[in-house]
Amino acid sequence: MTEHPIVAVIVDHDGRYAITWHEDDGGRAASGFKGQAGDCVTRAIAIATQVPYRDVYTEMALGQARRGKPRSARQGVHKTVYKPYLETTLGWEWHATMSIGSGCRVHLREIELPMGRIIVRLSGHLAAVVDGVLHDTHDCSRGGTRCVYGFWSAPTGSPETNPAAGETATTPKGNP
Repeated sequence: MTEHPIVAVIVDHDGRYAITWHEDDGGRAASGFKGQAGDCVTRAIAIATQVPYRDVYTEMALGQARRGKPRSARQGVHKTVYKPYLETTLGWEWHATMSIGSGCRVHLREIELPMGRIIVRLSGHLAAVVDGVLHDTHDCSRGGTRCVYGFWSAPTGSPETNPAAGETATTPKGNP
């Protein structure tokens, strides 16, 4: 993580605005962790939920150990660990944006995502999006073409929603 995070405006292949990317390690370095890691689950949860990185890491590592895996969240976390943590422990709600055979309907573009703090599920990756800005260690948007399989949002009525703007993180923009 650089001393001053990178912020970049991402455009698609036609030069249209897609999404703004903000370099963010979710608090990994500040928590004393060193080096690179495949920690997208821990990072996305820490950023979107504002739970300290070390706390999320500990929960994910314990969940991995309960599955008979190494007690670590450094190189990925299985869905059977992070899904119950998000939905049962934190009360976050899953919103599918795609089903088998439906094709991609929502892309990693600001205009297609709701405002508020959300965690998007992508192919082999989770990322946090905060008020339409992608927060991750790298730009994973593929120029706004990356398909979003679904997203988790804070429970309705929680501070992570954005009622002042008349929106909550429940339905992607442009999709009734």
